[in-house]
Amino acid sequence: QVQLVESGGGLVQAGGSLRLSCAASGRTFSSNVMAWFRQAPGKEREFVSAINWNGINTYYADSVKGRFAISRDNAKNTVYLQMNNLKPDDTASYYCAADRTAFRPFTIVVVTSTATYNYWGRGTQVTVSS
Repeated sequence: QVQLVESGGGLVQAGGSLRLSCAASGRTFSSNVMAWFRQAPGKEREFVSAINWNGINTYYADSVKGRFAISRDNAKNTVYLQMNNLKPDDTASYYCAADRTAFRPFTIVVVTSTATYNYWGRGTQVTVSS
């Protein structure tokens, strides 16, 4: 059974930092695109960041560019999201997602779509106070 388990969320003041982790089990994702999405109450799930299989290609939503950094450790089957200079608007549940297709071309319109991803974690809450 494939599982993605997020951790690292919490309550932080504006300007603070958090590092989210997503540990995968049940299969390896070392050949697959992985991503982070987030969803605030009453809003649709939105793309945050994606990373290709070897970590060379990354992409960020404009709202987090320059503040967030995605990375991965294929040996640990884990993807990370370093979040710096957090803002109240970053408050949301953060979800890890993994693509089932190996070596998918890193096309922006594809990697930013929820429809691309076959596996999802349950989410970790990030709350940023002003």
